[in-house]
Amino acid sequence: MSTATAPTPIPTTLAAASDPEAGHKLRLLIGYIIAVALIVGIAAYGVDYYTAGPHDRPFLAKHALLKPSGRIGIKLGMLGVVMFLVIFLYPLRKRWTWLGRQGNSRHWLDFHVLLGLSAPFVIALHSSFKFHGFAGIAFWIMLGVSISGIVGRYLYNQIPHRVNAAEFSRRELQDLQDKMMQQLARQNLLRQSDVRSALRLPSQQRVDQLPIPAALIYMLLLDLLRPFRIAHLRNGALLGSEHLTSLGGLLPTRHRELERAIVVAREEAALSKRILFLSRTQQVFHLWHVVHKPFSYTFAVLVLIHIGVVLMMGYF
Repeated sequence: MSTATAPTPIPTTLAAASDPEAGHKLRLLIGYIIAVALIVGIAAYGVDYYTAGPHDRPFLAKHALLKPSGRIGIKLGMLGVVMFLVIFLYPLRKRWTWLGRQGNSRHWLDFHVLLGLSAPFVIALHSSFKFHGFAGIAFWIMLGVSISGIVGRYLYNQIPHRVNAAEFSRRELQDLQDKMMQQLARQNLLRQSDVRSALRLPSQQRVDQLPIPAALIYMLLLDLLRPFRIAHLRNGALLGSEHLTSLGGLLPTRHRELERAIVVAREEAALSKRILFLSRTQQVFHLWHVVHKPFSYTFAVLVLIHIGVVLMMGYF
């Protein structure tokens, strides 16, 4: 890494600061750990039961525990119902004023996604992986809702939620990128050709001409390739064994000034892509709502019918 001149400090507004979302991220991480531990634990415990044929299961010792009406199976069903109720609190808070004032909407969305991802696995364990008949229809619809929720969360992240970012003109955005690249060049840390490569994006005209599915795939590819572009950017400023210790630039280094410059480049690349695809993202997000909501409500009706049938048959 060059040591010719002392690097010019990056503006304090871009400097690393303490994360105000640390508490929420910790709670979310704990939620994912609990969900994974529960699902993996029960699946590992019952692997011999779940992999046995339907005619062999009644003769296994775990049948009384893991069948849908068993001591563990019924509790998994109850947990699935609770998760289902909490999942629907998120859309409800948009209509219930008191609930809408509780907490941060984005935090609610994060836990909505967590429960939406976990619920299909919990219900699959509850049903002992038997997806036939009415309950099977409900499960596959729920799985479709869960997958569409993943797509919706990705789209939500692609829409700049800072008003000033969304209102940038294309010329202002280009000026901002040029200014940022000049700023990075003055650091004497990163090669300007590498910076331009890391920030390279298609033209606005090309994006506007893409069909919506192609635009969505293009956005995803850019996000998947960005870590490798940033790794190439970081790798160009390293010397000797640092290439190995950073795994070719994929891992952060101990060079504080270099990592600050990398943070600026990475955030600017992501923001530029979001603004470039903003109109296409909004179109896809609108179509997503058209699909996601009817499937969610259909699943809700099927769950209520399933619960009613279970109660009438005396399994609960």
